[in-house]
Amino acid sequence: MERRDPGKMGDVMNTATSATFPFDNSYAQLPDRFYARLDPAPVKAPRLIKLNEALARELGLDAAALNTREGVEIFAGNRTPEGAFPLAMAYAGHQFGGWVPQLGDGRAILLGEVVDRNGRRRDIQLKGSGRTPYSRMGDGRAPLGPVIREYIVSEAMAALGVPTTRSLAVVATGEPVFRETALPGGVLTRVAASHIRVGSFQFFAARQDVEGLRKLADHVIERHYPELQSIEERYAGLLHRVVERQADLVAEWMGLGFIHGVMNTDNMTISGETIDYGPCAFMDEYRRDQVFSSIDQQGRYAYGNQPPVAHWNLVRLAQAMLPLFAGDDEAQVAVAQEAVDRFPALFREAWLGVMRRKLGLDTVDESDEKLVEDLLQKMEENQADFTLTFRRLANAVGENDGGEPPARDRFIDPTAFDAWSAVWLARLLKEGNAPAAVRASMLATNPLYIPRNHLVEESIAAAYEDDFGPFEALTAVLSQPFTEQAGRERYAQAPLPEQRVRQTFCGT
Repeated sequence: MERRDPGKMGDVMNTATSATFPFDNSYAQLPDRFYARLDPAPVKAPRLIKLNEALARELGLDAAALNTREGVEIFAGNRTPEGAFPLAMAYAGHQFGGWVPQLGDGRAILLGEVVDRNGRRRDIQLKGSGRTPYSRMGDGRAPLGPVIREYIVSEAMAALGVPTTRSLAVVATGEPVFRETALPGGVLTRVAASHIRVGSFQFFAARQDVEGLRKLADHVIERHYPELQSIEERYAGLLHRVVERQADLVAEWMGLGFIHGVMNTDNMTISGETIDYGPCAFMDEYRRDQVFSSIDQQGRYAYGNQPPVAHWNLVRLAQAMLPLFAGDDEAQVAVAQEAVDRFPALFREAWLGVMRRKLGLDTVDESDEKLVEDLLQKMEENQADFTLTFRRLANAVGENDGGEPPARDRFIDPTAFDAWSAVWLARLLKEGNAPAAVRASMLATNPLYIPRNHLVEESIAAAYEDDFGPFEALTAVLSQPFTEQAGRERYAQAPLPEQRVRQTFCGT
């Protein structure tokens, strides 16, 4: 098989530009069956809506050069930068529990990889860049609204400290996208540690392509888990690492009231980053069974179902990796079972760690789980806002200079909070830490600003009217989620009844 140089392209779109990317492509070195090679489809009248200049600098890119016509053409897919090797990745997956043997990037194209200023390898991908061989009757495009949603939420998650894909740029295409109605089109430039998913392993396992599985696993280990390269059972070690990272990830995002919306196996990365912000949402009032996704009719991916769904997905990964483990069939199953059986305990430990920090606790007590569950139960019974309840807990500790209302004001029956609070404050007193230090820690852990659904929808609605002021204002506020910002009070407020968003949409 003839191998191509993934750092050089000879097509007509490869025009020299000052908006250069120092590509160092590794996924493109894998065999042809790992991807489909194609260029993005050009758009009619691209316009740069947002450039994430801080991220551009982190990636070692020239933000000023990207903020030019040449940069816009790259972000739109009209120009392929030198050194790129555009491709759509192949993968399979379980979607809402149903098996689909071939999915793949149906509306995304990986331009290539760069090594950032911190030595981290990062994918540069265009999302909404046109049809690919994996589009399955789709148009390969994205409405501008979902592109803006992903930019807002992914960058907010990064500021909140959650491992996540990032957003480098938003481009309006100047062309309509037809869903229920005609909508303005957009392209998102997404940055990720990689776009390799559980479904990537499932793709090769379904084809009984053990060589492909091994090449993929070796690539993942070299890229994400290099410490495993020297150990004998490195593939078992890989599964253990992925289980650990997913337990930590889901605990982190649930500690913020985040609901992913579509936790299909093709939306779970091997690197441990959150990916694919489709019908995602942050809760207002706490409800364990909260669902926003318009396509999740049965509540499979409800807030409280996310840990068992993550576990289920990891079992699918373990099944796909079985041929890589040493020994006979029975031994292989035992290796996989040992790894995935760790998830519930790992998640519980990670979740309690997140919640202890939110409650200002820094020691472990056997009563902590009951303390957390009691609070959540009372919050659900009293329709208490998730974010504001935890933020305002700090007002019961140390000196409240800002005069913020107490957490009990978020409860229909404040006495229910009082009963719980007495137990919590006694637990804090037992630790003996200085109140001012506890308060500072809690304010640095519990955000004041999150991407509330009504604010995200407000930004999208304005963008559809060619007004990007709300989008700019919201992203600016969310870049400092833990710091109170004068004059930005509305961004911290829970929605009024008429502002509530009941459903979110993925835009496919």
